[in-house]
Amino acid sequence: MKALTSIRWTKPDYDWPQQAIYQRLQMAALIALLTMCAFFLLLTLKAFDDNRLTSWQWVFVDARAWWVCLLMLPALALAWFGAGLRIPRPYKVTLLFLSAFAAGMLFWNEPEVIVDTSRYFSQAKYLAIYGVAEFSQAWGQEVTAWTDLPLIPFIYGLTFTVFGESRVGIQILTTLFFAGTVTLTYLLGKALWDEAIGFYGGALLLGMPYLLTQVPLMLVDIPTMFFLTLAIYVTWQAIMRGTLSLLLLSAVTITLALLAKYSTWLMLSVLPLIVLVQWQHGWRALALRSAVIITSVLVLMGMVLTWKSGVITEQLNLLMRYQVPGLGRWEETYVSTFLFQIHPIVSIAAVCSIFIALHQRDPRYLIIGWMLLLIVLLEIKRIRYTLITFPMLALMAAYALRQIKERRITNYLVLCTVGSAIVIGTLGFSAFLKTTSAVNIQHAGMYLNTMDAESVEVIVLPQVRSSVNPAVSVPILDLFTNKQLIYKHDARVNPPPKANVLATSPVQFSWEYTSAPYYAATSTAPSQIIAVIASSANQALPASIAERLKGYQLVIAFTQNESIFKYTTIVNIYESVSG
Repeated sequence: MKALTSIRWTKPDYDWPQQAIYQRLQMAALIALLTMCAFFLLLTLKAFDDNRLTSWQWVFVDARAWWVCLLMLPALALAWFGAGLRIPRPYKVTLLFLSAFAAGMLFWNEPEVIVDTSRYFSQAKYLAIYGVAEFSQAWGQEVTAWTDLPLIPFIYGLTFTVFGESRVGIQILTTLFFAGTVTLTYLLGKALWDEAIGFYGGALLLGMPYLLTQVPLMLVDIPTMFFLTLAIYVTWQAIMRGTLSLLLLSAVTITLALLAKYSTWLMLSVLPLIVLVQWQHGWRALALRSAVIITSVLVLMGMVLTWKSGVITEQLNLLMRYQVPGLGRWEETYVSTFLFQIHPIVSIAAVCSIFIALHQRDPRYLIIGWMLLLIVLLEIKRIRYTLITFPMLALMAAYALRQIKERRITNYLVLCTVGSAIVIGTLGFSAFLKTTSAVNIQHAGMYLNTMDAESVEVIVLPQVRSSVNPAVSVPILDLFTNKQLIYKHDARVNPPPKANVLATSPVQFSWEYTSAPYYAATSTAPSQIIAVIASSANQALPASIAERLKGYQLVIAFTQNESIFKYTTIVNIYESVSG
């Protein structure tokens, strides 16, 4: 309550000279017009958006665009009043955190649209059932790790252990990671330059519709973005202040980032730049502080490498021979990423900031510009691999917008960007994702929770159009239901694709999935409920499956299908006639 009562409005416009009033209103009207024009321009050019998940070609094919337009108008009007708020400094970080968390919550009802969820859920559930010690022993062996590092699945597993196996618990956690990243972006911008750049940078992370859609998903990208930003911020503070506690904390945060995802190993090459731009502390002091951090990181990572050296070596080999060459096959254009999936105001301002920084000869700009430079130089074009650098992109945009002298105009521009992005994200991107066949898994899991049965047998049918192993749908269904699932993989029903197909497939990992021991039947009695996951509503049943379903009747079918993605999940739920 104290924070709310401390918020004040700027001086009313009628106390300003008449010419100044007109100029501000004209500028605001121009910004609102440009925001609407940008939306309609992108709508016209949507054929250039080749994003693999939320392409405008798929998102805006019906009346959805008109709903976005209708809601965007009041959002732009409200933004003008919000731009006049004066927020006391102590409450700015609180406002950013709460706003980010609230924005993330708007997307909680999305289905799990990316099959990678199955890997992270399976690892987390293993830890929750068998404990930390068993997980540590089995990770990379019985627990298939693919190219995943252990930190994020470990955190998810602890969440299951403490709060139960609930998707809501995971969504609260990932949304906290997102809100924490927004807060860290503010703190980093404030530490490098001033509070305005930090505040605008944190706010502009909400101006990225694609990023908002990823917040509620059980993936590793949002937590990794948090740990990478945390490592950069803490390392800056450690090098600047030089206290032993901060230097050791920096080493811990760097290690956490290294254990989150392999892509951070490349992006953490920004750390030497943090040392170089603080030359005023003297090279001897900088060398000593750097040595403490490097030594501590080597000790911590050395323990991890000793623990799982064979697994990590194998993962690195897999990355070099499979995933790195695959980047060229699984790419999306920069036009798609930086104009359609991120609000164009953010990207345009970020480009402008490059020239401003060069003109001002600002060495600190290298810290926020380095990772985006790597993305361009190395031609990394898959948005999921660039997502962890978005806080730096937001700070680049804030660096440019900070040059606008009229604060209320800058505030309005930022709020228009954020407001329109949230409208596009909720009524466009998220609404589209809820029409995909992935929602059938979500709805089926929720329906199973209402049925009077302790366990559910799951049968998966072959995918007709996709090379994904259909068995990965079982862990995703498990995420949405509190029933005990029973599943046994049948290679006769679901044989793997040919080796030459898998060699270049982005879903090769799915065929390394094996049925977990916790899905084994604990009783010889037949299940009262059977869930069949198929790839089409009229898919023919193999003879063995048809025989298994004798004595069962179809209760409900979840058949939503957007007919865009090859991997399709149609769920039919059967119940025993005998009860």
